[in-house]
Amino acid sequence: MTRVVLAEDGVLLREGLVGVLVRFGFEVVAAVGDAAELMTAVDRHGPELVITDIKMPPSFQDEGLRAAVRLRQNRPGLPVIVLSQYVQHDYAADLIGTGDGVGYLLKDRVADITEFVAALRTVVTGGTVVDPDVVRRLISRPQDPLAGLSGREREVLALIAEGRSNSAIAAALFISDPAVGKHVGNILAKLGLPPTDDTNRRVLAVLAYLRSR
Repeated sequence: MTRVVLAEDGVLLREGLVGVLVRFGFEVVAAVGDAAELMTAVDRHGPELVITDIKMPPSFQDEGLRAAVRLRQNRPGLPVIVLSQYVQHDYAADLIGTGDGVGYLLKDRVADITEFVAALRTVVTGGTVVDPDVVRRLISRPQDPLAGLSGREREVLALIAEGRSNSAIAAALFISDPAVGKHVGNILAKLGLPPTDDTNRRVLAVLAYLRSR
């Protein structure tokens, strides 16, 4: 039996999904209601599949999706499916970009139980399942020079554009100075700004940021 950790803040939907999973031979080792509990449950149980809603407490924005991206970064190859009522572009691209064994489904698809279970099994075996509406909305977006940046990297770049130092950015985002330095390095690399003697890469990154707005 495939061991599953499920994260969904709505009690009725969570219990309904547990029932579907058990009915089709999955073992639900934890069913939780927020992203923090999701991270803890994955560490504790070492599941073979994670299913999470995107909107989770406390802000009910994209906590579940951000948690899914972190889980894939921390546990490469962990099968993860996110469920949503809408497309969250930035982190959707980040999640899909983590490799095989991921799924991004709109909740309307969950109503077709056979299709939903088939998607779960595809992801567990290393496949990737992305809702057709998600694909259409992602590829229809205009070209953005910052498209390759993660959500956190965009936050760092926005603060660079305000003229803040690495230490000031670290304080604003409650992260360490080395973490800021790593994000800045990633931003410059993703924007194709290699070190040179005659250009200020931070300025060029800010110009790219301003052009994208």
